[in-house]
Amino acid sequence: MIKSISGLRGEIGGPAGNGLTPLDIVKFVSAYSTWLKNSKPDAKMVVVGRDARISGNMVRQIVCGTLMGMGLDVTDIGLASTPTTELAVTMLKADGGLILTASHNPRHWNALKLLNGNGEFLSAADGNEVLRIADAEEFDYATVDNLGHYYSDNTMDKRHIDAVLGLELVDVEAIRKANFKVALDGVNSVGGVIVPQLLEALGVKHVEKLYCEPTGDFQHNPEPLEKNLGAIMSVMKQGNFDCAFVVDPDVDRLAFIDENGHMYGEEYTLVTVADYVLSKTPGNTVSNLSSTRALRDVTVKYGAGYNAAAVGEVNVVAKMKETGAVIGGEGNGGVIYPASHYGRDALVGIALFLSYLAHKQIKVSELRESYPPYFIAKNRIDLKPDTDIDAILNKVKGIYSDQQINDIDGVKIDFPDKWVHLRKSNTEPIIRVYSEAHSMEEADRIGQSVMDVIKSMM
Repeated sequence: MIKSISGLRGEIGGPAGNGLTPLDIVKFVSAYSTWLKNSKPDAKMVVVGRDARISGNMVRQIVCGTLMGMGLDVTDIGLASTPTTELAVTMLKADGGLILTASHNPRHWNALKLLNGNGEFLSAADGNEVLRIADAEEFDYATVDNLGHYYSDNTMDKRHIDAVLGLELVDVEAIRKANFKVALDGVNSVGGVIVPQLLEALGVKHVEKLYCEPTGDFQHNPEPLEKNLGAIMSVMKQGNFDCAFVVDPDVDRLAFIDENGHMYGEEYTLVTVADYVLSKTPGNTVSNLSSTRALRDVTVKYGAGYNAAAVGEVNVVAKMKETGAVIGGEGNGGVIYPASHYGRDALVGIALFLSYLAHKQIKVSELRESYPPYFIAKNRIDLKPDTDIDAILNKVKGIYSDQQINDIDGVKIDFPDKWVHLRKSNTEPIIRVYSEAHSMEEADRIGQSVMDVIKSMM
C-alpha cells in the first residue's frame, strides 16, 4: 500500500495496513471527510466515480457508506473516467470528490484519489493533513438523524462530451468532413464506454474497437506504452485507418498510433495539442521537468513562454495558474486544457487532435515528423537505505554548476542540446535518472555519464 498526498493506492486484500483492505478504505475516507468538513464546515455533497476494475464495486460500496456515515451526501456517477468525475464536482456544485482508480496499475490494484471543491487534486498541505488525520484516527461519525443520503446520476458522460463539443477550438464540422477512420484500445475500462460516444458525437463514423468491454479484466498491461500495444499496432499496420487512440483505465492519459502502425510517442501528445492551441490562442505553456523539450521548442515558435513544474499533476496545475498558461500537462500523454478544466483529459486531447488533423489535411505520420525529434532514456541508481540522497544531489549541482540547473524537484541539468533529470523516489532508496537528447544513443550516453559521476561519489 502506498500513501501519498494524492490518495491511497494498494493491492486488494491481505492484512489491514498492508494492502488496500476494507478497513484501510474506511479509515482513509473518514480522514478525507473530516478534512473536508474542517476546511468547509457547510460541506454536504461528495461525488464518487470509478473505473471498471474488478474490485471497483466493493470499494465503491465501502466508500459511499463511509461518506454517509460521516454525514455527507453522496452522488454516485458510476463508471466514469477521472476527468468526468473532476468535471462532475463543479457541474453538480459538490464540495469534493473521490475517484476510485489505480490508473495504469495492474488489475489487482485499486486506489482512492481525492478532489477538492474545484474538482482538482488536493494541494500538498491538504493531502498531508488528510494523512495526519488518518494516522491519528481523528474521526467523529454522524448520529442516526444526521447520516448522509445516497444519490445516483448517470448523466455525466453525456455532460462531459457536450462540454468537449462546446470548446471553441473543437471543430466538429471539420472532423465530420474529414471522414476519419480510427481504431481505439479501451483497455477493458471506462475509456471503452465514453470514447466511442465522443467519437460518434464528433462525427467519426468508422471506429474499430479493441478491448472496449468494461470488464476490468485487462487484456494487456494497462499502461499505454509501445511494449503493451501489439494488438492495436497490428490492426493499424493493415493500413485501413488514419490513426488509433489508446487510453489508460481512467482516461487521463492518451497515446496515438499513426496510419502505419507506429507509435506517435506519448511525449508528443501534449506537444501536438499545444501546437494547435497556440496557433489559435496566444499564451504560455507548462509541463513537468521530466517531459520533452519539444514543448518548449513549439512554445518558442509562437513567441510564448514555457515554464517547467515539479513532477505531479497538482504541481503542473499550480504552475499553469501562476503563469496563465493556455495549455499544459505531462509527457505521459496527459493534456490539461484550462478552457475545459484543470485536469488531464484524454477526451479533450482526442477532440483537439482530430480538429488539428482535419485542418492540416495531412497524415498522422507527417504531422509527427514536423516536430523536433527527441528521445528520452529512463534509468535508476539503486542505493543503500541509509544513503544521504540529498547530499549526493547537492554535490551533483556543484559538479555541473557551469550548466543550467533546476532544483525544484531533484536536480535537472540542462545542457545546450540535451538534459538529465535526477529525482529521488518517495517509496524506495533509488534515484530515478531521466535523460533526453536527439537520439536514444545520446540520451543513454549522457544519462550514463551522470550516473557514473554519482557512482564515483559512492
